[in-house]
Amino acid sequence: MSQQPENKKQGVVNPNTYLNANGEEITYENLLKWNKEWVSNTLKEDKDYFKKLSQGQTPPVLWIGCADSRVPANQITGTKPGEIFVHRNIANMVIHTDMNMLSVLDYAVSVLKVKHVVVCGHYGCGGVLAAMSQKQFGLIDNWLRHIKDIYRTYAFELDMMQDEKERGNRLVELNVIENVYNLCKTNTVQNAWKNGHQLSVHGWAYSLETGIITDLKVSSNSDEKLGHVFKFENK
Repeated sequence: MSQQPENKKQGVVNPNTYLNANGEEITYENLLKWNKEWVSNTLKEDKDYFKKLSQGQTPPVLWIGCADSRVPANQITGTKPGEIFVHRNIANMVIHTDMNMLSVLDYAVSVLKVKHVVVCGHYGCGGVLAAMSQKQFGLIDNWLRHIKDIYRTYAFELDMMQDEKERGNRLVELNVIENVYNLCKTNTVQNAWKNGHQLSVHGWAYSLETGIITDLKVSSNSDEKLGHVFKFENK
């Protein structure tokens, strides 16, 4: 998490200054400096690291996660660059009109031949909590409408919860579950299954408080659970 140091000259907190874990200010110039340091340290461990990395990628997993800076796919799964293909947006949404997400999905499944697609949400997601409120936030309200629709679908269950944090955490899980289902509705995933591609889709929820990922047990590797109206015929 970013830290805001004291401005010693004025004796007040400067809200425009942010420090990294080492107490160094996060600036444009420092990002470039740290890049060079990272390259140098990486080459000390493996002089051929970048040469090997540049030869191509064959990641077995597509990650559809939240854009939240605290939920980096590689770090929380203990994987390295080249091992997970990543798409991130506000609140890890799979929306059938989102050409960005659909293009990533199609490339991952049809070209990279990934074996797993994971939708990973996280408890305390700002997008989900914003969707639970009646506040206006601007352009993003149109995006959050999809989460509000999920709330409407499960309103009876959610409205029974008196604790707001508990309700928010449950909506995080339901949002993941519905977006896993949305993945299964896409022609990209269904065609992969029809063509014998061993592809599984999964739903996870990550805890910022513990670092632990919870498997929501909604994995699917066929269209068996899809409603009839969502199943595409063979070409």
